[in-house]
Amino acid sequence: MYDIAIVGAGPAGLSAALFAAKAGKKTLLIDNDKGMTKRAWFENFYGVLEISGPDLLEIGRKQAAKFGAELVEDKAVNIVKGTDSLTIETEAKGSFEAKHVILATGVIVELAEQIGVETKPGTEPRIKTVLQVDQDGKTKIDRVWAAGTCAGVSVHATITAGDGAKVAINVISELNGERYVDHDVLQAPK
Repeated sequence: MYDIAIVGAGPAGLSAALFAAKAGKKTLLIDNDKGMTKRAWFENFYGVLEISGPDLLEIGRKQAAKFGAELVEDKAVNIVKGTDSLTIETEAKGSFEAKHVILATGVIVELAEQIGVETKPGTEPRIKTVLQVDQDGKTKIDRVWAAGTCAGVSVHATITAGDGAKVAINVISELNGERYVDHDVLQAPK
């Protein structure tokens, strides 16, 4: 069983996967390769002069994989709640069990609606519907969280990436039973 499964591998999902895997959590990332980031060009992503969406996504995949996150390229079609876990059913590659699920599905909210996550009108241009979440990213369905554009934050990639990290930190903290903090430090010169 995975500790955390993330549906969607755009900036929010990849950032969540990076933080979850780096924290030592068994992490699964399910993505259908339909996100809008692969069509983007960025000159406003902090720390990067300019980068294409596909290159940004590839770096994110490599970062998450470096710490052990597993990527399944498939469409998540259902999430079934069990006693102590959630089962994510995919279109072609079977089912995966996880303790927590983070929805990072960008502008697509149909899966969340199908499993009963409450929605509300979006506030960004062209974002009609977003998921109802609390300040930590929790939905009203136990162990189902949401991050990024689908959770109502601004569609800008650097903002959705930050939200994915925030929600992952909150899930990790809940799993650990205490607040989790991840700070790397430079090594002293030899």
